[in-house]
Order: sequence, then C-alpha cells, then structure tokens
Amino acid sequence: MNVFRSLFLSTCMLAISSVALAKDDLPTREEMWKIIQQQQKQIETLMSQQKSSDAKIDETVSMVEATADVVDQQQTTRVSKTQVGGYGELHYNNLKDKPSGTKKNEIDFHRFVLFFGHEFNEKTRFFSEMELEHSIAGDGKKGEIELEQAYIEHDISTNLSGKAGLFMLPVGILNETHEPNTFYGVERNQVEKNIIPTTWWAGGLGLTGKFASGWSWDATATSGLKTSVDDKYKPRKGRQNVSEAVANNGAFTGRLKWTGLPGLELAASLQYQDNITQGEDPLAGAATLAETHLILERGAFGLRALYAQWNLDGDGPASIGADKQLGWYIEPAWRINQAFGLFARYEQWDNTAGAQIDSQYTQSSIGANYWLNEHVVFKFDLQDQNAPEGAKELDGFNMGVGYQF
Repeated sequence: MNVFRSLFLSTCMLAISSVALAKDDLPTREEMWKIIQQQQKQIETLMSQQKSSDAKIDETVSMVEATADVVDQQQTTRVSKTQVGGYGELHYNNLKDKPSGTKKNEIDFHRFVLFFGHEFNEKTRFFSEMELEHSIAGDGKKGEIELEQAYIEHDISTNLSGKAGLFMLPVGILNETHEPNTFYGVERNQVEKNIIPTTWWAGGLGLTGKFASGWSWDATATSGLKTSVDDKYKPRKGRQNVSEAVANNGAFTGRLKWTGLPGLELAASLQYQDNITQGEDPLAGAATLAETHLILERGAFGLRALYAQWNLDGDGPASIGADKQLGWYIEPAWRINQAFGLFARYEQWDNTAGAQIDSQYTQSSIGANYWLNEHVVFKFDLQDQNAPEGAKELDGFNMGVGYQF
C-alpha cells in the first residue's frame, strides 16, 4: 500500500508543479477528476496483480512442503525397513606347544562380518550375513569370504514361522549367537568348535513354533555334512558351506527349548543324517548328533554348561574310534559390574572316543571381559591344555577386542 500511496502523491505533486510552470495550461476540475479516477484504476489493477502473485507463491510453497513431506516419509520408510549391522574381532595369541616347544605368537583380525536385513512387510523379512575371515582372501591367502546366512523368513501365524535359504542350524549355544560381546573368552570354546561344529550353516527349510509358557521348537530339513576317512570322519571337516554341496543325503535337525523363567534357558537338539559321507564311503553310514545345554543368569552370577555327542554307524568310523565323538564344558562367570566380568571354563572333547587308546583333550581357562559399552568388549584369558601323547598341547594367553553394531 505504501508504494501505491507514494505513486498517488507523486502524481499529485506533478500535477501541482505543472500548474506552477504553466498557468495557461491548467486542467479544469472535470479533467482533474478524470485523471484521479484513471490513477485509481491503475492502483487497483496493480493491487489485484500483487494478490494473484501472493496466492501463486503460497500455492508453490505448499506444493514444495508437501513434496518434502513425501520424500521424508519415503526415506524414513526405507531406513526403517532395511537394516545394516555387523561384528568383528581382533585376536592376539601367545601360545606354546608343550611337547615340541613351538610357539604360536600371532595377531589376526579373525572375523569381519556384515549383516543386511530387509522387512518386506509385517510378515515377511530377509536376513543375510557375509564374513571375511583372517583379513584377506584370495589365491594363496589364509582368509576366506563366506556367505553364512541368506534366508527369507515368513510368519505363518502368531506362533509359527518358516524360513527358506541358508541359515545357522539350531544346535548349541554359540552357533546362532556368536557375536564377541555375547560370550567370555577370546576364542570360542573347543567343544562347540570341534564337536558341534560351530559355526555350522546349511541350506534348506526350517520351521519355528511357540507353545505353552516359555516353550519353543525348531525343525529343519537341510543339506548335510560330507566327511571322509581321510578327515577321520570329523564333523568339522564335513561342513560343505552350501558351496556346490553334494546333496545325496540331507539332514534333519530338531530343537526343543524352554525359557519359562527369567535368566534361564534349557534346550536339547537332535540331528540325523543317513550317510555322513554322502554315500562316497561304503564303510560309513548314518550319523546322529545329540546336544543339550543350560544358560543361567542370576544377578551377577552366570553359568553355561553343554554336552554334545555324535554316534556314527559303519565299520569305517568304528575302525578308528570315530564312531563316538563327544565333548562337554562348564563355564561359571561373575559380572562384577556393568563393565567388568570374570569367568572360568573347563572343557573336554574327543573326536575318537570309541578308540581303546587315550585320545581325549582337556582345556582349563580363566579370564576377564571388559565392556567399554554393551557393544564393544576387550578380552583376556589364560589357557592350559592337556592333549593325547604326540598331539599339540597349547598353553599361554590370548587377548582380543570385539564389537557389534
């Protein structure tokens, strides 16, 4: 309005000036009134144009804001439905083989793992796990790149879900949950490593159900192991990792778990495979794994205990004592505070327990974990092994740092 008022006054001043400069040319009263009416129309036209421009600007601003809201909503939806995570651990081992005197003094970024997950909708989701072991992989290198999980999971009902793809088998304590901040000790325990064998994944189908109070069950039909007499029929040597895996003989795994009391988990697993060599060894046959474990957390006190045993049919495994392979451990722990915890572990394992000679290993460990926060942990432990005559017997200490996000 100030602009138009100035324009009006300027016009009036111009008219008055014109009167002063040219008295003979003065307009009549009627002419002055016409001039004023014309200027008023011009002012009204300009005001109308300004209102129209203001309305268009307001409309444009509203459209921009609405578009920004849609973009923000789409970005938020993508972020909430797709997740990235992972874990890693660096190990330092200072060990000595008692019989030979050979030292193992090495540092190794043992595992670098990334998780990728996506939720398609409320019932269907995807999860994957990719791992780089020993820092570098390739021809002549010590490391490996492995796809450890890649599966689709779907909720069939409130208490029943199914999955298809590549996944960890429901056996033991560490096989499904093995992030470094979730357990004591730099290295994973020897029993779950050599007997179960952790980590152990397969390709196939699985079901998970819940019933009653705290009860759940798992059932899977998957690819099986493929071991041999050259590997002394050890289950760990038979993992095919779903890499062009021979599938002549599959495996069936079941687990029953109870978590009805806070801080307590009781579970038992059973696996059956009708030929552990995929039919390539006529002297070998079926294999059965039975495993049971306990996890207890009561205030600062924690306890883990596990027993696992393989029974292998056939004269081949029996001839070298591999028809029975077993192990167990017990691990009490004390969480002093949120950051610091102590543990001790005693374990026994034997991959030729059916033999008439001493083939049993034992290991005693003590150590501590220091959690910088719940996702980052520093570890230290001492280990003392007893091995069969002529076998490696590693004593010494380990240090490590691990993380999860």
